[in-house]
Amino acid sequence: MSQSDTIYLKYQNLEDMLKVIIYSAQSMLGVIPMLYYLNYNGKHILFIQTGTVGGITVHYVVQNEKPARKFIQLKRLSGEFTFIDSIGTDAQSLYVPILGLEKTTLAFPA
Repeated sequence: MSQSDTIYLKYQNLEDMLKVIIYSAQSMLGVIPMLYYLNYNGKHILFIQTGTVGGITVHYVVQNEKPARKFIQLKRLSGEFTFIDSIGTDAQSLYVPILGLEKTTLAFPA
């Protein structure tokens, strides 16, 4: 798959991007995309990857700093989120790990 088969969607804020995770979790497949952190050219980027054969969509947001915690607790009904250190027990929440990457072959647009 070439870089031209990749679509990049840059969000204004993390809250909007996390709505993609809520939507994906509520789909028939119930797939929760992984949330990745990457320091890319001095920028703190959080991103998720969605898509199938024929194209990939990278949803990303540039943050002011590296995430201080290992997980995001994402409330399914309200979309509210909190950075936390470990998985909790709230059945109405998704617990999304933040996976730190050293590098990627993705080339994020400026």
